[in-house]
Amino acid sequence: MISIIILNYNAGKLLIDCVTSIINSKLKDFEIILVDNCSSDNSHLDCKKKFDSIKLIENKENLGYCEGNNVGLRAAHGEFIMILNPDTTVTSNWADELLNSYHKFGEGLYQPKILSMSNPKKLGTAGNIVNIFGFGFSRGRGEMDENQYNKIEKVGYASGTCLFLSAKTFERIGMLDSFLFAYHDDLEYGWRGSELGIKSYYIPTSIIYHAESFSFKWKPFKFYLLERNRHYCLLTHYSRKTFYKILPELILVEIAVIIFYTSRGLLFEKIKASLNIIKNRKSINKRYNEIQQNREISDKEIIQNFSDKIIVPIELSKSAQNSLFLNFIKNLSRRARKKIMSQNL
Repeated sequence: MISIIILNYNAGKLLIDCVTSIINSKLKDFEIILVDNCSSDNSHLDCKKKFDSIKLIENKENLGYCEGNNVGLRAAHGEFIMILNPDTTVTSNWADELLNSYHKFGEGLYQPKILSMSNPKKLGTAGNIVNIFGFGFSRGRGEMDENQYNKIEKVGYASGTCLFLSAKTFERIGMLDSFLFAYHDDLEYGWRGSELGIKSYYIPTSIIYHAESFSFKWKPFKFYLLERNRHYCLLTHYSRKTFYKILPELILVEIAVIIFYTSRGLLFEKIKASLNIIKNRKSINKRYNEIQQNREISDKEIIQNFSDKIIVPIELSKSAQNSLFLNFIKNLSRRARKKIMSQNL
C-alpha cells in the first residue's frame, strides 16, 4: 500500500482536482491522508465531503510544510510513502512508474517529471540540483519539454512537490526538519539522505502537473525562508572542517547575495534571515551534532553530486546583473570544490 500525504492550505478547487486525479489513476492499493493547515476556505471540508474515504487531519494552526507533512507521516500505514502537493494533478500510471523504479534501483528518494499545469508542454522540474553553497534549483524549469530529459537519472535531490520513498527509507532518514517551515525542505531531506548513502532519482516516465507556488509565490516571505534555510543547511550538513575550509568563499557569496537581495528591494529579508540564524544558533548546533553523528558519507564524496552553477528563475532575471552574479557564484564554487576535494577525510 502507498500512503499519499497531501498537505492543504487554502488550495481551493485545486485540492479536489488533485484527489480526483489520484482516484482516477491506475493506482489501487492506497490511502489518502489529507492534512489541513488551518485553511479558511473550507477546501479540506469540501474534499472530505466529496471523498469520504480519505482520512482528514485538521491542524489547529498553520504548522508549515515540514511539520504539517510530519503530522501526516506519523499517521501513515503504507509500505510506501508519497508526499504530494495539493496543487498537482497526476497521470494514470504516475505511481506505478515510481514503484517500478524503486523495485529496479532500490532504496532512494524518487520524483516524477513535473510539468506546468498552465502549459503542459513546459517543464517545472526534471530533477533538482544543489549548489555547493546550498542554493537549490529545478533543472529544466521553464524549458519546453522536448524529451531532452527523458532518461532516468540520479539527481541532487528529489522535489518535495511529489516525493516517493519506502517506509523503510523514511525510517532511516527521519521526519522533515520542522525548523525550515517551508522551502529547501526537500533539499535538506535529500542532503540528509545522501549522508546515509541514499540517492535521489528522477523518473521521467512518471508525470504530474503542478500549478506552481500557489501559496507564497515570489513574496518577500519566500525570499526570507529560502535564504534562512540555505544557511541552516550549510551549518548543519557540512562538517566544521569543511565549513571553515571554504569560509573565505562563503563570505564572498554572502556579499554577493546581499547585493542581489538589495537590488530587488529585499535587504530587510536578508537581514532578518541572518538574525534568525543567530537567534537559533544553539538549536542549530544541536541539530548539527545529531546529523554529524549519524552520517556515513563524507562531504568530499557528497559534493561530487553538487553543482558549481546556479540558475535564477526567469521571473527574477535581470540580464547583465544576473549574469555577473551567476558567474561569480560559479567561479567561487569551483574554488570551494577544489578545497573540499583536497581534504584528507
